[in-house]
Amino acid sequence: MFDNFVVPNLQPAAPEIFLVVMASAILLIDLFIKDSRRTVTFALSVLTLLGCAVIQFLTWTPDITYTFSNMFVDDQMADVLKLFLYLAVVMVLFYSRAYVVDRSEMNKGEYYVLTLFATLGMMVMISANNFVTVYIGIELLSLSLYAMVAMNRASLAASEAAMKYFVLGALASGLLLYGMSMIYGATGSLEITAIAEVLRNGGANGNLLIFGLIFLIAGMAFKLGVVPFHMWIPDVYHGAPTSVTLLIGSAPKLAAFAIVMRLLVSGLFPLAAEWQNMLIIMAVLSMAIGNLAAIAQTNIKRMLAYSAISHMGFMLLGIVSGVVGSVDPVTGDIIRDARFALNAYSSAMFYVVSYVLMSLGTFGMILLMSRSGFEADTLDDFKGLNQRSPWFAAIMMMLMFSMAGIPFFIGFFAKFTVLMAVIAAGYIWFAIVAVLFSLIGAFYYLRVVKLMYFDAPQDETPIAADADMRLLISANGIAVALFGLFPQVIMTLCAFSLLRSLTP
Repeated sequence: MFDNFVVPNLQPAAPEIFLVVMASAILLIDLFIKDSRRTVTFALSVLTLLGCAVIQFLTWTPDITYTFSNMFVDDQMADVLKLFLYLAVVMVLFYSRAYVVDRSEMNKGEYYVLTLFATLGMMVMISANNFVTVYIGIELLSLSLYAMVAMNRASLAASEAAMKYFVLGALASGLLLYGMSMIYGATGSLEITAIAEVLRNGGANGNLLIFGLIFLIAGMAFKLGVVPFHMWIPDVYHGAPTSVTLLIGSAPKLAAFAIVMRLLVSGLFPLAAEWQNMLIIMAVLSMAIGNLAAIAQTNIKRMLAYSAISHMGFMLLGIVSGVVGSVDPVTGDIIRDARFALNAYSSAMFYVVSYVLMSLGTFGMILLMSRSGFEADTLDDFKGLNQRSPWFAAIMMMLMFSMAGIPFFIGFFAKFTVLMAVIAAGYIWFAIVAVLFSLIGAFYYLRVVKLMYFDAPQDETPIAADADMRLLISANGIAVALFGLFPQVIMTLCAFSLLRSLTP
C-alpha cells in the first residue's frame, strides 16, 4: 500500500512544523501554570515566533521550492512576508500584554495559543500552491479569530461581533469554496501553477471558469475587507477586545496580499482582463465608502475599520496596475509586461507592509491608553493627550500623518509608489480618484491630531506604561518616520523578493 509513498521535503515547511509543535506544547504546558499573569505562556509564545524567524533564515534559499505534492511553495516572497508576519505578531503580543493581564476573562493560555494557530494559518496561506492549502490556511486563521473575538464572554458587544464575524465568514468561505470547485471543474486541477498552465494552453471551459472566478473573488474580497464585502469590519473592530482588533487589523493583511498574488497573478493571470475590471470597481468603491464613512465615526476603532477598507482599496490599485501589456491576437489575453508588473506588485506589497506597521502603532496607542475597566476607544479619549504625555502625543501624531499620507512618513511613500505604478500603467483617472479620496481621508486623521493638541483633556492623569511598552511603541513611531526618510530599504526588499518569485 505504501510502496509508492514518497517522503516529502520537509525543509521548506520547517517553520510551520516548528510552530505547530510548539503551539501544541504550549497548550499542554499552560495547563500546569498557576501564574495569573501567564508570564511563562507569553514568553514561550514570543520565543516560538522568534524561533520560526531563525528557522526561516536558516532555510532561506534563492530557488522556488515545491513540496507536499506541489501543494506548498517556498519562494522569496513567502520568506519575506513570513518574516514581516513574525515581527508583526510579536509586536501584537507585546502590545497586548498589559491589556490582557488586566482582564481576567482574557488572561488565559488559550489567548496565546489561538494567536499562534492564527499565525500558522497565515503562514500556510502565504505558501499555498493549491486550492486545498489555501482553504485550510484561511479556515485555520478564521476559526482562531472567531474564538478570540468571543473570548470576553461577559461582553455583549464581543459576542455579537463574534456571531456576525462567524456567520459572514462562513458565507464567504462557502463562496470561496464554490468558486474553487467551479475552477476545478473547468480546468481539472486544484494546483495553482497547473491551473495557470491549463489556461495558457486554452484547455478550460470558459463559461464555468468565469463563474468560478466571480465566486473566488467574492470570497477573497471578504477576507481583504473591501467593498461590497466590508460590512463585518466596523462591527468586528468595534466589538472585539482591542488586543484582538489589533491582531485582526494588522498581520492578516500580509496573508491576504499573498493569497491575491497566488490566486490571481500566479494562477489566473490569463483571465486578467476579467478580474482586473472587478478589482478596479472594488478598489474605487472601497476608497470612496471607506474614507467617507470614517468621517462620521466617533469611535476610533470604527474609524480605523473604515480606514482599513480604504487602504485595502488603495492596495488593490497596485495589483490592478500590474495588468499592462500587449494583447495576444489569437487568444485575446493580456500579455504581462514584466517591467510594469514588478513595479506594480512590489508597490502593492510595500503598501501592505507599511500599512501593517502603521496599524500596529495606532492600535498600540489605543491599548496603551486603555486600562483595567476602561477602553480608550472613542475620539474624545484622545483629547488633550499632549498635556498628559507630549512624547506619546508626538508618536500618535506621526502615525496619523503617516496614515494620511503626509510627507515624509512611510505612509506617504506607500501611496506615492502605488500612484506612480498606476500612472505608469496609464490609468490616470484612477490616480486622480485615489488622490482625491486620500485628501478626504486626511480629514479624519488630522482631526485626531487636533483633539490631542488643541482640546482640553477629559482626564489629566499622566499616562503610565511598562518599560517594554514604552520602548516598543516609541520604536514603532520612530520606524514610521525613519522608513519614510529611507523607504528604499523595504521597497528594494519587496521588489527583489517578487522578482525571484513571480513566474513568467
